[in-house]
Amino acid sequence: MEVTGFFTAIIIGLIIGALGRLVLPGKQNISIWLTLAIGVVAALIGTFLAAAIGVDDTRGVDWIELALQVGLAALGVSLVAGLRARR
Repeated sequence: MEVTGFFTAIIIGLIIGALGRLVLPGKQNISIWLTLAIGVVAALIGTFLAAAIGVDDTRGVDWIELALQVGLAALGVSLVAGLRARR
């Protein structure tokens, strides 16, 4: 991953975190900052996964990579919300 790709993943991750939270049903009791941090991590992991399976560099919008990132963000938000609810 190049430096520009890393910074792009961070910026996109902020949006991905919000999208991940939106696709989950119900209310999540976590802060927006934690949601955005989860989105950044999900974007970075999704980018690496997309590169591993060979779908990171396609013509146009990388829909598969985006779907991976949003799915990982939704999974991360639900896991963190579930862990915080058990306390």
